[in-house]
Amino acid sequence: MAITVTEGLPRIVEDLADFYRDLHRYPELSLQETRTAALLARRLRDGGFDEVVEKVGVTGVVGVLRNGDGPVVMLRADFDALPVEEKTGLPYASTVRAVDGDGHEVPVMHACGHDMHAVCLTGAAALLAQAREQWSGTLLVVFQPAEELVIGARGMVDDGLFERFPRPEIVLAQHVGPLPAGFIGYGTGPVMAAADSVNITLHGRGGHGSRPEAAIDPVLMAANVVTRLQGIVAREVPPAETAVVTVGRLQAGTKDNIIPESAELGVNIRSFTPAVRDLVRSAVERIVVGESRTSGAKKAPDFTWLASAPALVSEPAATRKTVAAFSEHFGPQRILPMPQVNASEDAGVFGDELGVPTVFWFWGGLETESTVAAFTEGRMDELPSNHSPSFAPVIEPTLSTGVEALVVAALVWLGKA
Repeated sequence: MAITVTEGLPRIVEDLADFYRDLHRYPELSLQETRTAALLARRLRDGGFDEVVEKVGVTGVVGVLRNGDGPVVMLRADFDALPVEEKTGLPYASTVRAVDGDGHEVPVMHACGHDMHAVCLTGAAALLAQAREQWSGTLLVVFQPAEELVIGARGMVDDGLFERFPRPEIVLAQHVGPLPAGFIGYGTGPVMAAADSVNITLHGRGGHGSRPEAAIDPVLMAANVVTRLQGIVAREVPPAETAVVTVGRLQAGTKDNIIPESAELGVNIRSFTPAVRDLVRSAVERIVVGESRTSGAKKAPDFTWLASAPALVSEPAATRKTVAAFSEHFGPQRILPMPQVNASEDAGVFGDELGVPTVFWFWGGLETESTVAAFTEGRMDELPSNHSPSFAPVIEPTLSTGVEALVVAALVWLGKA
């Protein structure tokens, strides 16, 4: 049946490729995706969706296609871009600049492939709408904003996604990455890490650089915190578990001969299980508070926990069923088992909210032959990866593979006509 539905792809693939080039040329930052959202909504309406609603969770778009009795199946794609200056050299490369949430002007690029995600979902939605005689049930198409801030999924849920629209029985999503184009990668269980970010302010007492004895130096305090935080994974997380603690920002002071009043740190945490996640978060606070007290600070440190996403779990039984369909459609030689990925995704929020399975897979976006050679020769780190200014998927066979994968996965779970 999947082959029958995807027979229509050659008729729309050039239009989809043009749409991809347009989205890539004109990227938009998280929660600023108004142009992209309008274009996505128009395509759903033109495709005959019963209901299309914009501005769900600020800039999200939801489409509903009812086709008789049967399951409700959700297909999800994200569509926000990153503050990265593009260096691909492509004729449709982005030169866009925008003002970010902090008021800074930044370059903007689809450096994570979300433009490809969105276009593939519009293609899959169009094919399924054209072949309604092949399936029954309800298709819920969700274009999610602000994945790069890991707040978009939660924002849509909090805006009534599952009260205003049909509640799905399964959530299906995919991500393009540095695999050979035309190949699909999968894992079962936790496939991507939970992510937590925290801003920390350490309070000292300012003074003249020549009289440190009259001050409480927050810079030294911060330096000790940075060093001590590295011991969490090395000495507190069990060796069989995985976690990452990164201090990505340390800011203090204005001049070399002034001891400042405070120092700020930005810390990012990755983990795969709730127990390790709780352990690491608690250890970060314990170490920071302890160093502050040891340094004689008169004011306790401040913690502002920011973006947070749970580990993305691809439910094992549902994943095996979906991957079996991929293997039949694409051939087993194009299906690759993958290790856990320390990067994070908030697609799991949807399934977690409802207590229904999520199936999540990866598919390749890099030129096939050279990428296979790099894998064979152990040169994977040389390949451009997501968030790199040089990352942009080759349009084909990436586009066709992504559309077909969504169609195949949807048909596994939709009812048969």
